[in-house]
Amino acid sequence: GLVLGAYSSEQDEGAAQLTSAGDAFDRLVSGKLRELLTVCGPPLKKGKMRLFHGLHQDFPNVVVVGLGKKNAGVNDQENWNEDKENIRAAVAVGCRQIQDLEIPCVEVDPCGDAQAAAEGAVLGLHEYNELKQKKKPVVTPQLHGSAGSEAWQKGVIYAEGQNLARYLMEAPANYVTPIKFAEYIEQKLRSFSSNVKVHIRPESWIATQQMGAFLSVAKGSAEPPIFLEIHYLSGANANDSPLVFVGKGVTFDSGGISLKPSSGMDAMRADMGGAATVCSAIVTAAALNLPLNIIGLAPLCENMPSGKANKPGDVVRAKNGKTIQVDNTDAEGRLLLADALCYAHNFNGRAIVNAATLTGAMDVALGSAATGVFTNSSWLWNHLYEASVLTGDRVWRMPLFEHYTKQVTDCPLADLSNIGKYSRAGGACTAAAFLKEFVTASHWAHLDIAGVMSNKDEVPYLRKGMAGRPTRTLVEFAARLSQDSQN
Repeated sequence: GLVLGAYSSEQDEGAAQLTSAGDAFDRLVSGKLRELLTVCGPPLKKGKMRLFHGLHQDFPNVVVVGLGKKNAGVNDQENWNEDKENIRAAVAVGCRQIQDLEIPCVEVDPCGDAQAAAEGAVLGLHEYNELKQKKKPVVTPQLHGSAGSEAWQKGVIYAEGQNLARYLMEAPANYVTPIKFAEYIEQKLRSFSSNVKVHIRPESWIATQQMGAFLSVAKGSAEPPIFLEIHYLSGANANDSPLVFVGKGVTFDSGGISLKPSSGMDAMRADMGGAATVCSAIVTAAALNLPLNIIGLAPLCENMPSGKANKPGDVVRAKNGKTIQVDNTDAEGRLLLADALCYAHNFNGRAIVNAATLTGAMDVALGSAATGVFTNSSWLWNHLYEASVLTGDRVWRMPLFEHYTKQVTDCPLADLSNIGKYSRAGGACTAAAFLKEFVTASHWAHLDIAGVMSNKDEVPYLRKGMAGRPTRTLVEFAARLSQDSQN
């Protein structure tokens, strides 16, 4: 199979303008491609496709995909690079069409941006079907022509990183327990052993670290908790300040005693999305051999109701000595992160970035359009924002006002309550304010990824299911930071 791109013409009724690869193919078939495009219906719209058979013996099936307007560039209203997004969406449509035809190999037109084309192909074809006997045929996308092979390879690595996060989030909770999650990531990093160390810390270690908030969540489950610690040291100097990634790793969240409604609870197998995205970002950084130091931290456990579980009103003590009243056992992610953030300060990082499917309120606020970012650092915000414009996996800055802090520190029995005193109002913001109480670093960002956890049809190049967002934005952010270090 072959996927070729075509731009919309400036005039509405004009003929589509082929990419240079499309032009070359059209010459190969003596102008037949253009001719067919003209007679087969109205001009090709952005994200739509046309399928042609029998044009050339090497490519019995050719899909032409609509790339929209040429050189659209960065759209300031949409906060992303429109050319790149159009390419990702169009290529995904074309590759899926080839997959439906059960053709094992597809060559993809770089469409002027081989990295975006590779991302569209690899993300668009991914589907979790590990546990089904009937699987969709595997299609291997490869670059058409020789131009841009390095950028293509980079795009493949970025997309495979996001697909790794999707795989971990989609897998059932009995297949991805805390220990299995940690072992899977360790196995993925094994081939980079020279500059990567993985520590899988058991419950006894967590106890010696006095992570009372984390342990209080874990004790309700029969699955023992794990604290996963990854050291990726590829900076010019092993002692250079690292970037510290922290991810919430609740491998199943029932809500605990504050039990969630049963409808849709199965999706809570992906409540370790924060850990999945940050660990996948580190695996990707290692695959790209990025020249910087990264520490990855993931507190992993289940949140289950049992005779040993946290009870509403219980008071637990975090690693930094602060006491927390657990008014809602379903606000457990912030308890794990409180201890992990305290521990993260041991590494004297350039920045601490945590990711977590933290609050339903984040989904209410932004839906699946963007990840909410709460940060005390404009420098960090600018880097994350600029990275997200390129990846199309957007971020949006949210407030960290003192206004919200008062709602979690005004607590009858302890230093803090784990929910804001007006419970539903500004829930994503009060959760961020709670985390801020465990941060002294001057460059810290909290990414609430609850809204972008899954995809129905909003991102055209992702199939329905867990989204693995914003892994590529974290990778791009790390890549930008590594360039900063070199300069």
